[in-house]
Amino acid sequence: MSEIKTITIIRPDDWHLHVRDGAMLEAVVPSTARQFGRAIIMPNLVPPVTTVDAAVSYRNRILKAVPQGVAFEPLMTAYLTETLDPDELRRGFEAGVFAAVKLYPAGATTNSESGVTDLSIVHAVFEAMQEMGMPLLVHGEVTDPSIDIFDREAVFIERVMIPLLADFPGLKVVFEHVTTSDAVDFVESSGHRIGATITAHHLMINRNALFQGGIRPHMYCLPVAKREKHRLALRRAATSGSEKFFLGTDSAPHPVHAKETACGCAGIFTAPTAIELYAQVFDEEDAMDRLEAFSSQNGPAFYGVAENSDTLSLQRVDQKVPEMMTFADGENIHPFMGGQTIGWSVVSS
Repeated sequence: MSEIKTITIIRPDDWHLHVRDGAMLEAVVPSTARQFGRAIIMPNLVPPVTTVDAAVSYRNRILKAVPQGVAFEPLMTAYLTETLDPDELRRGFEAGVFAAVKLYPAGATTNSESGVTDLSIVHAVFEAMQEMGMPLLVHGEVTDPSIDIFDREAVFIERVMIPLLADFPGLKVVFEHVTTSDAVDFVESSGHRIGATITAHHLMINRNALFQGGIRPHMYCLPVAKREKHRLALRRAATSGSEKFFLGTDSAPHPVHAKETACGCAGIFTAPTAIELYAQVFDEEDAMDRLEAFSSQNGPAFYGVAENSDTLSLQRVDQKVPEMMTFADGENIHPFMGGQTIGWSVVSS
């Protein structure tokens, strides 16, 4: 634990975020906008975001939910389906609408039914992306039911990532929400075109959190939290200073009734206190001097965009995370660490 009481960093960005749509979108966007200058928005709506027009419309709905006077830029992504048109993708990228493409293996997580079952079908898309320098954002899990859920990320590296990068050596790839030492080792040993995001919750919990005193549905996410050795590997990677790793919350809100049910949804809602959670981790690792690089510099460098021009300050001041958040439509969401106290707070932005 460091002796630092206050820290000011370049305003961070969230390079992996779910804001849903409709009333949920209107409710959760302000939480992200108060901390982050930009966020990569996931396209797994129903129907998925696959066209320029759909992305522009979604971006406008997000901007409408940003509080007045707050500067926040949603960066839109295209959902990689087996029918995604490379020309539409090129048009969106050149127009500054699409920042990246998201690969969901079919059935891997929430609203991934439209995902890819066979990568050979979308080779034309990868070729176009490689030519343009457009990043591919990868949910790195196989969906083979014979593979243990705790091994799906490691198997994905062998079955998908290694062949993909061999076929498209110029493709820029973000291995999103890595959860294992296998993924950390793979990213560290790969070339400069490979980066990875790490969530706050995977830095803070291991798989025991799912079963403390019973089933804990609000600790269920995909990829699922892994063994303690993997959590420690993630913390070492995030706080190492390596430019390959950067902030991506994968904050994924679901109403309480959709989590606390016989077949609960995957997703952890960290947006309300995201940067404070990361600060707590870096503080515990005595690495506060590396928080700015992870949160505010490595992501822009990988995506080839400028760092934010303003700053955000945090102070070592306890705050109690609300047990529950109730939104205008009456839905309740249980935020990560709800009802518990964390040790850092945003004091200016």
